[in-house]
Amino acid sequence: MSKKVAVVILNWNGVDFLRKFIPILVQNTPSHVADIVVADNGSSDNSLSYLSEEHPTVRTICFDKNYGFTGGYNRAISQIDNQYSILLNSDIEVGAGWLEPLVNAMDASPKVGACMPKLRSYSNRETFEYAGAAGGYLDRYGYPFCRGRILSTIENDLGQYDSPTSVFWATGACLMVRTNLYNSLGGLDSDFFAHMEEIDFCWRLQHAGYRVVVEPSSIVYHVGGGTLPNDNPRKMYLNFRNSLLMLTKNLPSSMLFTTIFTRMVLDGVAGAAFLAKGKWGFFVAVLKAHRDFYRMLPTFLKKRKEIGLHQPEGFYRKSIIISYFVKGKKRFSDLNPSYFSK
Repeated sequence: MSKKVAVVILNWNGVDFLRKFIPILVQNTPSHVADIVVADNGSSDNSLSYLSEEHPTVRTICFDKNYGFTGGYNRAISQIDNQYSILLNSDIEVGAGWLEPLVNAMDASPKVGACMPKLRSYSNRETFEYAGAAGGYLDRYGYPFCRGRILSTIENDLGQYDSPTSVFWATGACLMVRTNLYNSLGGLDSDFFAHMEEIDFCWRLQHAGYRVVVEPSSIVYHVGGGTLPNDNPRKMYLNFRNSLLMLTKNLPSSMLFTTIFTRMVLDGVAGAAFLAKGKWGFFVAVLKAHRDFYRMLPTFLKKRKEIGLHQPEGFYRKSIIISYFVKGKKRFSDLNPSYFSK
């Protein structure tokens, strides 16, 4: 009989992260509740030999090449038969007692489709971590932000966001899902390759009538930038391209044209700013993102779900850019709660 949870780590040439964090994961994860699985994306380092020698109880799933974050996880979770799966980045240190609150949150309601813990920074352990903090949200133009992190402002964790709550999206760095639901919805969209794919997935969960929640009593610590550093043109390209694709795929028809047009204008302003600062690589990344958005547009128009937003929880009906730069609202607690859909 399968254990209740499979903790699935996607690895690509990440033996250093495995050495650092697998022993802590094994120590802090109850073996009677969860299997630990490493899905290897065609690594050429000694990741697999390390696991077989040092952690023979860890299950490995091996792929012939790097299928990216989306393709790798989809292939791995299609081979999982545990009730719940946790997509866990290899650069995560889990805290003591991290698993039980997540399981309890999922068990509490069959309508909870996904949940996440609170993410703190591995290097500065009293601050939230950029990739998810205490739960994710999305503004009307597709810009993500979090309880504890708006744009470049990252708050210290003082317990101000310790209440469990529904959110728009849960971080892909530590994402717990119902395995059957994940597979029935097609998992992460492989056309994204990496970045924004967990937001798209959580949006589709809500289309299907499920909720996404954060359980802050579970705490993990994220190195961040383990695959691509934050200051990287490739990451910029993926985020800009995938944001446009996600909006195209999920927005209701009444919002689609104006939102995409406005977002592309804002991207153009960002590109001009990069050019003025001499950041040629980032300027080119914006151009390539828009070029490839147009190339992929026919495919994503076919994927559109004509069911509208259904007022997903955590959708911010204003511009977070204006709120941040014009109105000076740098912290999540500064935002007007009435602007969030419920």
